[in-house]
Amino acid sequence: MKRRVAREKSLQALYQIDIAKSDAEEAMESVLNGAPTDEYFKKLVTGITENREQLDGMIRDNLENWTLERLANIDRNLLRIAVYEMVHSEDVPVSVAMNEAIEIAKKFGDDQSSSFVNAVLSKVKVKIG
Repeated sequence: MKRRVAREKSLQALYQIDIAKSDAEEAMESVLNGAPTDEYFKKLVTGITENREQLDGMIRDNLENWTLERLANIDRNLLRIAVYEMVHSEDVPVSVAMNEAIEIAKKFGDDQSSSFVNAVLSKVKVKIG
């Protein structure tokens, strides 16, 4: 599975975890729908669920006039994926993590999602240096 597909599948799994309160394993199995698992997909979902407090704190610190809870589920989980990659994935350049999140926001989010995600991630990028 290409990394873009792994990110999109991760977004779907994280969405299920948030909405249906599924555990990570159930959500991953549901999203894969019988297809073989992918290591990067699994790394994203488990890494994000294990580091959720840290990721959410970093996102909260970079929101203006929004709370994390008020964000659209797609935007919130895309931010989690990108911030996770920016901080925890040594083989993914920060700019790639940002660009991937912006492109996926265009596909799955609303009209404002990509520019919103870009703005928040740009602030995160400055803070992590």
